[in-house]
Amino acid sequence: MATKNLRVSTLLDFYGNMLTDKQRDLIELYYNEDLSLSEIAELKKITRQGVRDGIKRGEVFLFELEDKLRLAERFYDMEQALERIRELAERSYEINDQYKYSGELERNLKEIRLLARQISEENS
Repeated sequence: MATKNLRVSTLLDFYGNMLTDKQRDLIELYYNEDLSLSEIAELKKITRQGVRDGIKRGEVFLFELEDKLRLAERFYDMEQALERIRELAERSYEINDQYKYSGELERNLKEIRLLARQISEENS
């Protein structure tokens, strides 16, 4: 475990409840609290190897879940698409405002911005 895979912390948000309590606690302490294996071993009163094994089993399970379900990947893709929608709506609104093309377009763009903002806030 030379370097920490920060993706595990993200996957823990999506799938943490699927782990055993012990695995979730160990991964939480290691990735989110940034404790060392030795510090966790001392805190949990288990061996350093026990900590490492628990974390590794949990990581494997998290990656297997993501490979099958793709929830984190789909969430990230949705966030990227939503950001692009916001950018396009803002730019279109500016162009329409500058040239006064269409009242209907302006209303539609306002609604798009509002919907994008609502979705973004709901998923934050």
